[in-house]
Amino acid sequence: MDNTITKEELKFLQLLAKQFPNIQSASTEIINLEAILLLPKGTEHFVTDIHGEYETFYHILSNASGSVKRKIEEVFGSSIKKSEKNQLATLIYYPLEKINILTNQGEIDREWYIITLNRLVEVAREVAMKYTRSKVRKAMPKDYAYIIDELLNESSIDKASYFDSIIKSIIELNRADYFIESISEFIKRLLIDRLHIIGDIFDRGTKAEKVMETIVNHHSVDIQWGNHDIIWMGAACGIEINIAEVIRLTARYANFDTLEDDYGINLMPLISFALSQYEADPATAFIPKSIQKEYLEADIRLLTLIHKAISVICFKLEGQLIQRNPSFNMEHRLMLDKIDYEKGTITLEGKTYPLIDSFFPTIDPNDPYKLTKEEEMVMSKLKLSFLNAEKLQEHISFLFSKGSMYLIYNDNLMYHGCMPMLSEKEFKSFNFQGAQVKGRELCECFENTIRAVWLNKDKCNVECFDRDYFWYLWCGECSPIYGKDKMATFERYFIEDKSTHKENQNLYYKLRNDENVCSLILNDFGLDIKTSRIINGHVPVKVIKGENPVMANGRLLVIDGGMSRPYQKETGIGGYTLVYSSTRLVIASHEPFSSRQESIEKETDIISSLHLIETQQSPILVGNTDIGKDLKNQIQDLKRLILSFNKGLIIEK
Repeated sequence: MDNTITKEELKFLQLLAKQFPNIQSASTEIINLEAILLLPKGTEHFVTDIHGEYETFYHILSNASGSVKRKIEEVFGSSIKKSEKNQLATLIYYPLEKINILTNQGEIDREWYIITLNRLVEVAREVAMKYTRSKVRKAMPKDYAYIIDELLNESSIDKASYFDSIIKSIIELNRADYFIESISEFIKRLLIDRLHIIGDIFDRGTKAEKVMETIVNHHSVDIQWGNHDIIWMGAACGIEINIAEVIRLTARYANFDTLEDDYGINLMPLISFALSQYEADPATAFIPKSIQKEYLEADIRLLTLIHKAISVICFKLEGQLIQRNPSFNMEHRLMLDKIDYEKGTITLEGKTYPLIDSFFPTIDPNDPYKLTKEEEMVMSKLKLSFLNAEKLQEHISFLFSKGSMYLIYNDNLMYHGCMPMLSEKEFKSFNFQGAQVKGRELCECFENTIRAVWLNKDKCNVECFDRDYFWYLWCGECSPIYGKDKMATFERYFIEDKSTHKENQNLYYKLRNDENVCSLILNDFGLDIKTSRIINGHVPVKVIKGENPVMANGRLLVIDGGMSRPYQKETGIGGYTLVYSSTRLVIASHEPFSSRQESIEKETDIISSLHLIETQQSPILVGNTDIGKDLKNQIQDLKRLILSFNKGLIIEK
């Protein structure tokens, strides 16, 4: 070790000395950190494409992709009945709700509490075994941390009476229900040490706000943005095209509860406008799809009109954006100027098609992309509402702070969609503000730009073209989180000929099963194919047609299995979770989730099957992870601090 300490380093060490003021404290910390390096790594869980499916997402987190039941089985084996194991698992998933049902059924008495509390403590003790006492304490709920700590570490025979007295006190003081809730949360927290969300939290499902709230409250999480997330992020920046797209999508899936009730967006200006302009329009192409709750016929009719009104605004704003960004190469997506408004037809690539719907009261054929004054007023009010939606702003702020276009963690490269490819040996390039960028650089250019827009959203005016990259990431051909040549939204609404609906995927999706292509991508991110892998979502794996989530001999994993209900008829399953523990890497394939209520009442669970990808001969230790690298750097800093103490450069206190 170099014994020379520079002035710059000494300044840093003086700051470190405020936390470790003498050799003893620094040495103690080194011993603690070196001990942590020898522990097994924590278990990582990877999920993707949640799309507002809160109940399924919450249940998968609660049962830790089946880990809770496996731990119960390891602890109790054949010593308790299967029905007792199911009840214990359900209690861990939904503690207070299950207790309420059991109470109403008259099944809870003092003996039940004693047996249940003891069993929960045994499960908690098993789950906590691989971690240091310091980490375990940090994971404990504040109100019951001391009691849980005592129970976990007082299992010897000579202290059995002490253990029993704690349990009895909890019951006698009527705190058993709350203690069960606390220790259940403690068990679930330790079973998922790190949560990776590989994009698409929003849209389709009805509870994106609850999904986001769960993610925000998770103890250790990262997010790789999907294109459905990006469009909401742009909307929260007050970008009108993104706002219109978000509302169009929520109208398409009859999901205004998320906007109005959960995020407090005022849609009344849009509702009034839609009624005034489209009340006589059948607008059958705009009847919402995948309706997930009961609506009155009048409500469906209103949603239809809103859907039509905001869609037309979308197409106008898209046209304006495309025209001011020639570098996007999206002129082929200009639709409104291709319409013959008298005949009700549209001509695309030399072929003329009849329009399903030709009622366009707000479009001027001579200037089709211009908003009417009424449309401008509607968008101005919606923009104000999005910018002042407190909960939405909090959630999007979290997405920016914990999210990114890609993430490298423990040698896994995670990104939502694709790495746009020109050939099996070359990435597809994009003209980014006059420079040709591709691969990793492309991702970073996009990320840095939209971050700057978010940070300056109050200053960035309508002429700030950087704002347009949010929309390009949503549907652009070279977007790493989209990956198709077009988004045929207009065609699906207005043209019956389904050949116009086709969206061609980027070459990446044909090449991703090739190890050489995976190696090219990993090398671009500074990773080695021998030790690293790529993890994606975005495109559902059609298991029902024989597709496999494991590609390129395990170097690329696609874990979108259809958590979103509309996709389950395509995938044949209810979603995937990738689980990476210290001893193995497995994909958990989940059957579709029935409902939270059924799970609580009938003690049913998501049925999951495990696909083993990789096993370790010996456990992966913390020292061999990214956290381990950070700890080793801390150890080196502390050793340099001790050196400065010994040299008299810093005085011990």
